[in-house]
Amino acid sequence: MTTESEFHSALDASVSGLKNLICDQLKLGLARDTETATPRDWWISTAKAVRTMLVERMLATQAKYYRQNVKRLYYFSLEFLMGRLFSNSLYGAGVFCEVEEALSRLGLDLEELRKEEYDMALGNGGLGRLAACFLDSLATLDLPAIGYGIHYEYGLFKQEFRNGYQVELPDAWLNYGTPWEIMRPEHATEIQLYGHVDNIFDNCGNYVQKWEGTKKIIGIPYDILVPGFGTQTVNYLRLWESRASEDFDLEAFNRGGYDEAVREKNHSETISKVLYPNDKTEKGRELRFIQQYFFVACSLQDIIRRFHKNNTDWEVFPEKVAIQLNDTHPAIAVVELMRILIDDYALDWEFAWSIVTRVSAYTNHTLLPEALEKWSVPLFQKVLPRHLQIVFDINAHFLEQVEARWPGDLEKKRSLSLIEEGEPQMVRMAHLSIVGSHSVNGVAKLHSEILRRQLFADFNTLSPGKFNNKTNGITPRRWLLACNPRLSTLITSRIGDAWIKDLEQLQALEPFADDSEFQREFMEVKLANKRDLAHIIEQECGMNVNPHALFDVQIKRLHEYKRQHLNLLHILALYRRLLQNPDLDTIPRVFIFAAKAAPGYDMAKCIIKAINAVAAKINDDPRVNKRLKIVFLPNYRVSLAQRIVPAADLSEQISTAGKEASGTGNMKLALSGALTIGTLDGATVEMQEEVGEENIFLFGLKVDEVAALLEKGYCPEEYYRNDEELRAVVDWVGSNYFTSNEPPGTLAPLRDNLIYQDPFLVLADFRDYSDCQQRIDLAFRDKAKWARMAILNTARMGKFSSDRTVAEYAREIWKLEAVPI
Repeated sequence: MTTESEFHSALDASVSGLKNLICDQLKLGLARDTETATPRDWWISTAKAVRTMLVERMLATQAKYYRQNVKRLYYFSLEFLMGRLFSNSLYGAGVFCEVEEALSRLGLDLEELRKEEYDMALGNGGLGRLAACFLDSLATLDLPAIGYGIHYEYGLFKQEFRNGYQVELPDAWLNYGTPWEIMRPEHATEIQLYGHVDNIFDNCGNYVQKWEGTKKIIGIPYDILVPGFGTQTVNYLRLWESRASEDFDLEAFNRGGYDEAVREKNHSETISKVLYPNDKTEKGRELRFIQQYFFVACSLQDIIRRFHKNNTDWEVFPEKVAIQLNDTHPAIAVVELMRILIDDYALDWEFAWSIVTRVSAYTNHTLLPEALEKWSVPLFQKVLPRHLQIVFDINAHFLEQVEARWPGDLEKKRSLSLIEEGEPQMVRMAHLSIVGSHSVNGVAKLHSEILRRQLFADFNTLSPGKFNNKTNGITPRRWLLACNPRLSTLITSRIGDAWIKDLEQLQALEPFADDSEFQREFMEVKLANKRDLAHIIEQECGMNVNPHALFDVQIKRLHEYKRQHLNLLHILALYRRLLQNPDLDTIPRVFIFAAKAAPGYDMAKCIIKAINAVAAKINDDPRVNKRLKIVFLPNYRVSLAQRIVPAADLSEQISTAGKEASGTGNMKLALSGALTIGTLDGATVEMQEEVGEENIFLFGLKVDEVAALLEKGYCPEEYYRNDEELRAVVDWVGSNYFTSNEPPGTLAPLRDNLIYQDPFLVLADFRDYSDCQQRIDLAFRDKAKWARMAILNTARMGKFSSDRTVAEYAREIWKLEAVPI
């Protein structure tokens, strides 16, 4: 798989050489000997040995980039859900088998050592996982790139369940350090916050704005190496940690005020403590806003420093720099780059704006209006007063274009303006991202069409050609090779290993879909993976599950539009049918959930409580628990997903049509042979086109039908009244049946939400969903047919590689060339 390279390592990558390198790291790096070393010591030593190999390649990679003065991509994302890096680093270094043998000679088991690694808690859901997949693909395709984000001390949160309720605990993933990161204090940056703007004359007599009286924050970068597969390229992810510019106020301390002496340090370092602080309070909103500016400002200084190593002419900046804004969180980069160019480098406003718009590109990830970020003008004025001035300048410049296109149309100006009128005024960050970028892309065909025709239709009219689609993808290195080694081995035994870098090669599996021997082997792999997951469930939840049952899986962020509660209503309907008719002929099922709810999202947390309450009752009911079980695995994370995905029989992709931008969990599950039950939403539409209608289970209202129903006036009470089974299970949720030891009405908010609001049309889709599940019940009984469908799902997932997605970005948006090392 490795291509010819001009790079030659000075390290010995043989089994004996790696064994020596690991032992050297143990003794010289950790000051441990082989007699007293713990499994964690051995894991760290092994990881550092592999990191040494990657550092050598990273230095060669960066040296070539500088020598050739190449254009680089800078990927700005508030989240990077990296998971564990051990296996992927071994594959990237090309020494997986050698390290496994070296450890074996030391009396160690690689599989056991892998358990010592903590997930990097740097993301929440699909946004961060997509960013991580993109970094993998960028390196594998030899594309010069750096990811930029925040070095969160605690990340999102560690989830526990107490009496069925979600409890959030700090995710102290850095308690014992991590061998993968490299601190880079020599590239520390200083940013400014707060202060005021003075209007003054500069030395040349020009009237300028000067940002004064600011608070200084230091950003310290940490680099995480990202190796490509089958190549020598090693890029990196740079994460910023906030530090106070002055750690300790000695004068305050000498006055006896210790708290006052360290207050500035504590306040400054809060910025990089946690991902997504609760924004229900003004302080929480201010912290989120500062977080976004902090990492963007640090990153832009870093980019400009790197640019100036080889270049002096700002005209060539867009020829050397491409910046991708991963959703609206880094949108303030548009304004900060503008500020740097006009304030720090005294560039002409129009020239500076042309630079900003030529380097910036924006990916939209949401169709939910409430998720399109807005920040209040008073908050902007308080934290970034100079930037607010620039926002108003950009808006005035943009509204001139609107006036030219729609003369005298005040409504158009109002709807397109960067400023939303009201009390207070709000800055629309999605509008800022669109206006400040040369490209705006959605992440699935359906999503991009909705952006062009509905959500941002007027922007599309104003700037035809700016909007485009880049359907998301996943890296096959993590989501098949690393997480499903049994299936990877089986596939490679039939078609070779070219699929690892070219997922379209999986098409060669199609002839095996009707081969009874391959069907048997494929389903044996699935059963072995299910047994592994059953063991994890026993360890985590103290519950025995039947690996021969259908594993019905819904693993994703907990949100009403993703409709975990629709799944729950179907479970209740099954439970009710079994109680009414104990002889009902139905397949055994294990429903598996994993999800976190945002700490301030009350309804999502209520749904978690409802699922756990129903699970406790059903799992303890001997009348049904041989045929029906519910598992809610706590603390959903990448490493847990990598154990669930290979074991899934059925993949729940049941969002309200038109609400899911793309989804990538659907791709991961299908790639490992899970069949999908889903609505025609997000990338599931394209998955259906690829795998064939006969190999997927579709239900529910389509996008246009959802719009028509809402326009007519959706009344969930009508569905509730007209469907006896639906009415019964909704009332059951709201009763005290599942929460008999708690105050009456514990789950009533969920029942009331469904009957009187139901914003995501759960009741409207319930009957079709339930009927679709009946079709699945029948299909699962036909083992040969199910195996054929599962094999074809795997074989036809080639389109959904992040390599394809990234290659399209590079060719059509970034204009980025591969630079093999």
